[in-house]
Amino acid sequence: MRVLFEKTQALTDVPFHYCPGCTHGIVQRVIGEILEELQLLEKTVGVTGVGCGGFSEQYFNVDFQGSAHGRAPAVATGIKRAHPELIVFTYQGDGDMVSIGMAEAIHAAARGEKITAFLVNNSNYGMTGGQMAPTTLIGQKTSTSPYGRQSEESGYPVDLPALLCNLKGAAYVATVSVDTPANVLKAKRAVRLAFKAQIEGLGFSLVQFLSTCPTNWGLNPVDSIEWMQEHMFPEFQMGELKCPETFRR
Repeated sequence: MRVLFEKTQALTDVPFHYCPGCTHGIVQRVIGEILEELQLLEKTVGVTGVGCGGFSEQYFNVDFQGSAHGRAPAVATGIKRAHPELIVFTYQGDGDMVSIGMAEAIHAAARGEKITAFLVNNSNYGMTGGQMAPTTLIGQKTSTSPYGRQSEESGYPVDLPALLCNLKGAAYVATVSVDTPANVLKAKRAVRLAFKAQIEGLGFSLVQFLSTCPTNWGLNPVDSIEWMQEHMFPEFQMGELKCPETFRR
């Protein structure tokens, strides 16, 4: 019998702990499938930050290093510079990378560090109770903005990938989602090219995944997908935001 589909060897057998409807698990499967397809499992090191994604070292079947809150790009930089033959990636949420870790992410990109960063953006601090994050949308209610985020008090949502496109050291930047089968395929392409940019030594690469957070949004999984499509997709610039010309051929 011909095998049509099977579990990627890049993930362990540990069950995901994520809430029902959260897309962290799909994102990690996408990354794992690409690592396996590119035959990178034996030479890859992941670095986690703090947050829901901070437990991902349990799920990926590659070496992992934890880091302090937001400092994953700095730790990844040290690993890559000490062992340039390795493939090094970070896995972080928006509360980790776009808040306390903003400086580390921006300067890693500015220096053109040859690492790959994955940002899972669910527009709030998912693990710690759903507080307002730098990515929270205007009018969005959270545990620390019960009347909705107001621009006069808290400014506007930060679209980190759009900012990084202006930096010469950023080689590949994309924002994707995994809400539909078609978008999963687009996400796989983005992850593949992000790793390709690192393999070819072109510089820093980042893929942002727009994600749901049903528990903190107070929605069921289906409604969460619809809320993300209606509100987050227009706010964050999607697609390949910066791509080497050689990748477009």
